[in-house]
Amino acid sequence: MKRASILILALVALLLLAACSGGQERMDSGVEPAATAMVDDSALMASDKMSSDEMDSEAMDDAMAAEEMASDEMASDPMAAEDGSMAEHSDQAMDDEMAAGAEEMAMSEDLPAWQTLSLINARTGEPFTLADFAGQTVFVEPMATWCTNCRRQLGNVKEAYAQLASQDVVFVALSVETTIDDTTLANYADEAGFDWLFAVLSPEMLQELAAEFGQTIANPPSTPHFVIRPDGTVFSFRTGIESTEQIVDQIQLAQG
Repeated sequence: MKRASILILALVALLLLAACSGGQERMDSGVEPAATAMVDDSALMASDKMSSDEMDSEAMDDAMAAEEMASDEMASDPMAAEDGSMAEHSDQAMDDEMAAGAEEMAMSEDLPAWQTLSLINARTGEPFTLADFAGQTVFVEPMATWCTNCRRQLGNVKEAYAQLASQDVVFVALSVETTIDDTTLANYADEAGFDWLFAVLSPEMLQELAAEFGQTIANPPSTPHFVIRPDGTVFSFRTGIESTEQIVDQIQLAQG
């Protein structure tokens, strides 16, 4: 009886040990893979971060090295620095020139044809247009070398010229004798002491002026004359011999 009890107890103990061993194996088999996966993921993330940091560090080093090289080159080669500065100024100058050209083109499109047609300075042979004097007040006197009224009128213009030539005022005498040569006109002006700008009208420009002001513009004895404002508009068109004071008043009124 006693021996049977001992055997039963031993059997129970064996069963308990087997049960505990199986549970431990189940616990080990369930936990260990998850833990291993977490460790592996952490290791990969740490590795990726180190690689990214190394790449960023290398990029920063490369950029700093390139900047230092450029700085060293500029310091060791002042001509290169000067060339760079000159290139910037050149680009800016080109931009300014293009802007000025576009503005000039826009202005010329708004002006009448007679202001943009070419004339020749009888003394110098240099070409010009009335539009070239934009921003200034221009007194224009059509005339002829044979016209006595023109000479009297130009004598009064001479006095006005002496008073106003330094005040952004331009004086222009235009011969309606389209076939006269520049030398003849220049000699006429020099002999009379008329020191301002003289030019011979082309047939085309004379026609344009007649279309603008009427046929009187081509009749020198009527002494036609007009003033162009700084913005290119015509202030007045008048005929008849006028005094120096009247001419000066017209010009000053056109100046505003």
